[in-house]
Amino acid sequence: MTEYFTLRSKSDSFSMQFHKRSLFLLAFLAMLTFGVLIISLSAGSSYIPVSSVIKELFAESEHAFVLTELRAPRVLMAAIVGAGLGVSGLILQGIIRNPLGSPDIIGVTGGASVGAVLFIVYLLGEVSVHWLPLASIIGAAGTTAIIYLLSWKNGVTPMRLILIGIAISALTNAVITLFMVSSEATIATRIYLWMTGSLYGTNWQEVTILVPIIVMLIFTSLFFTRIVNIKQLGDDVAIGMGVRLQFFRLLLLALSVGLAGSAVSFAGGIAFVGLIAPHIARLLLERSFGNLVFGTALIGALIVMIADIIARTAFLPSDIPAGVFTAGIGAPFFIYLLYKNRKGMKK
Repeated sequence: MTEYFTLRSKSDSFSMQFHKRSLFLLAFLAMLTFGVLIISLSAGSSYIPVSSVIKELFAESEHAFVLTELRAPRVLMAAIVGAGLGVSGLILQGIIRNPLGSPDIIGVTGGASVGAVLFIVYLLGEVSVHWLPLASIIGAAGTTAIIYLLSWKNGVTPMRLILIGIAISALTNAVITLFMVSSEATIATRIYLWMTGSLYGTNWQEVTILVPIIVMLIFTSLFFTRIVNIKQLGDDVAIGMGVRLQFFRLLLLALSVGLAGSAVSFAGGIAFVGLIAPHIARLLLERSFGNLVFGTALIGALIVMIADIIARTAFLPSDIPAGVFTAGIGAPFFIYLLYKNRKGMKK
């Protein structure tokens, strides 16, 4: 009896293979994500029993307004942003073949934040908020292009890319700070929340804009499963098998930028999710790209939802930005990865 389950299109242009153990773990992660989602709806400044939350799923309860209008958009935004940032980091780590790769570390989310802040300062109120993700993606794409150009010297080495990315990230933070101190109080407050990665005030309009974008980009990445699996064998092997490596690398980079840019557009700079989630997924699941995409998306959603639960409940009545807690976990993890890969850094 085979230990693998294969999903293949009729034309054989798309195929994915799952180990049965990985399918079990993915199912467990999906149930865990749903459980945390229910707990997240229950938790807050006023506790709502889990039974009432579950009741609301099937019939209107006395807590309908709080659950459906205040908490549900925020919880769903946390889940979709975590999924988008996680998969963006997974793709980026595969492209540069370095475990330190993350959209926030190499400056992609910083560029996205600049694009979003420019939109808020100059266009918000005159242009529909539906265009905010596009502004964020343009900022991320422009920053990524600059990082690649500055990193290029007879090719791009992963460590050079990361170091220049860290410098560009610091520069984008400086630009955002400049806008914050020179803007009026209401805009400056919104920019400040942006920098720290807050889900406060999320509404259904923002959720309905972002969910289709993130879901579409994540499922688009699955069409590259075979290419990425071949690339894991090495660039020379991939080229020998006829893979147009640079072309597909550019497409995957565009997907990573799109995911990070759109996630940042409404949630701000929630740091280190794109670094942590792929590593946890690789520890739990078989390293087929299809497995890792689903696993990383679920783990990213879990990380941001748990961070948001802590942000809303640990320091009542204050509502702390979720990015504070993801950074608190991610920064030590990043230092650990630097220490673990210190020999590779010398090359």
